[in-house]
Amino acid sequence: MGSIEYIAAVVASIFAIVDPIGTLPFYVALTRSFDPDDRRVVRNRAVIVLGVVLTVFALVGRFLFAAFGFTLYSFEIAGGVLLFLVAYDMLHGEVTRTKLSPRDREEAIARRDEVAVVPLGIPLLAGPGAISTVMIYAGTAGSNPIQLLPILLGVAVVTVATYIVFRFGVRILEAMGQVGVMALTRVLGLLLAAVGVQFVVNGVLGVLR
Repeated sequence: MGSIEYIAAVVASIFAIVDPIGTLPFYVALTRSFDPDDRRVVRNRAVIVLGVVLTVFALVGRFLFAAFGFTLYSFEIAGGVLLFLVAYDMLHGEVTRTKLSPRDREEAIARRDEVAVVPLGIPLLAGPGAISTVMIYAGTAGSNPIQLLPILLGVAVVTVATYIVFRFGVRILEAMGQVGVMALTRVLGLLLAAVGVQFVVNGVLGVLR
């Protein structure tokens, strides 16, 4: 099933790119006027979308490689660059441009019945960076389905962690404050930058070989 260290690395990488804590302020602001039942529906649907999207890409990622004719190494380089760009914005305390544009944010607030799927589920949580991450891990797992279990476990752990963060989001924000959330987002951004650089290094070394 994979070593504990590998599983921990998968969980940490997916958690860093999904960044539920960094997304939490937007979730709380967007649902501030909702009654408890409406907020629960939005939270549950967003988390389900996150889990389903990442699981699907983890399972079919290798087939996408074959269908489009590109190698894992090229995807690692592209995914690593993308992760680094996302991490750069996180280090500056911003919601990344690859996830949500100002226009998307305005439209999301105007269509509150849809925010559970867009933009909370996609692309704030299950954004291109998260999809790239699970696809790269799935691509390195080989043809043995058992090797996919650590990735699926990582997706499950992050999905549950995201639910917990959103479930107690208001309390967490009150306890941490905006400064605390920003500080933690920057720490996650630093971790994500290292993961992105490693992906690029792995891809370049693979091409050279």
